[in-house]
Amino acid sequence: MLLVLALLVGSGAAFAVTERLKLEPSPIAGTQVDKVFSPVCRCKTNRAKISFRLRRADRVTVDMINRDGEVVSEVIRNRRESRGRVTVFWNGRNGSGTVVPEGSYRPRVHLSPDRRTILLPNPIRVDTTPPRVRLLSVRPRVFSPDGDRRRDSVTVRYRVDEPASVLLYVDGIRRVRVRGLHTRGTVVWFGKVDSHALPTGVYRLSLGALDAAGNLGPPTAGHDVLLRYIAIGRRQIDAVAGDRFAVLVLSDAAVIDWRLGARSGTARPGTLRLRAPLVPGRYTLTVTANGHSDRAAVIVRKRPS
Repeated sequence: MLLVLALLVGSGAAFAVTERLKLEPSPIAGTQVDKVFSPVCRCKTNRAKISFRLRRADRVTVDMINRDGEVVSEVIRNRRESRGRVTVFWNGRNGSGTVVPEGSYRPRVHLSPDRRTILLPNPIRVDTTPPRVRLLSVRPRVFSPDGDRRRDSVTVRYRVDEPASVLLYVDGIRRVRVRGLHTRGTVVWFGKVDSHALPTGVYRLSLGALDAAGNLGPPTAGHDVLLRYIAIGRRQIDAVAGDRFAVLVLSDAAVIDWRLGARSGTARPGTLRLRAPLVPGRYTLTVTANGHSDRAAVIVRKRPS
């Protein structure tokens, strides 16, 4: 009878303690935990932040728990913390310094004087696998970013094996980053660096991908594009005084302006047919479109007698 009475008293006391704990506010509040990170990314997201507010000063231990409820890492142990915000960082490694397997982990906070242990509801995902991006197409291969809305940019289509932010490299240097995380889409390049137009030339484009954890995937193979505003097909043109000659002028503009000696005019891009000056000598042919120019030497010879 006494044993039964003792058990009842003990159970009642335990129940009272449990009910009192339920009524008391949690000793920690304002939890902030990073959702995903990569311990191997060599970036600012290579560790996870775990932050919470203590209602009063306490001795704090923070452990990381895997899905099986096992402790994989001790972040801090029995450290005296003042009332207010407590912030610690986990490097994604276990006690021996080895990176833990990919997966979800949860922080567990133990407060010594109160003998309270609180498993935070916020999971942290460890992700060490870099994303893989596939470059699908580059169009057009020849463009002229002169603002006339005719082939002003290059559009690169891509697909990624996981949501990631896609990066465009120009000659191996990162120039464009697509905002947000996507698995497919396009990157548009206007032939500029820091708002400055690049000179005419061949540029090699490739893509990379950066996931939410900070893992950077390998770049794709490069694809060459030609940035060209206006170009004359030959650097030197040989002509006979007074005779007609033809030269190819490449441009995406609707109309080009030309000047040769004292004469000038307009024409469409393509084969430009002009008459050579009557006086033999060396002249300069200048063609212009949308503020960009190209030049070629015209060598005029005497007409054979």
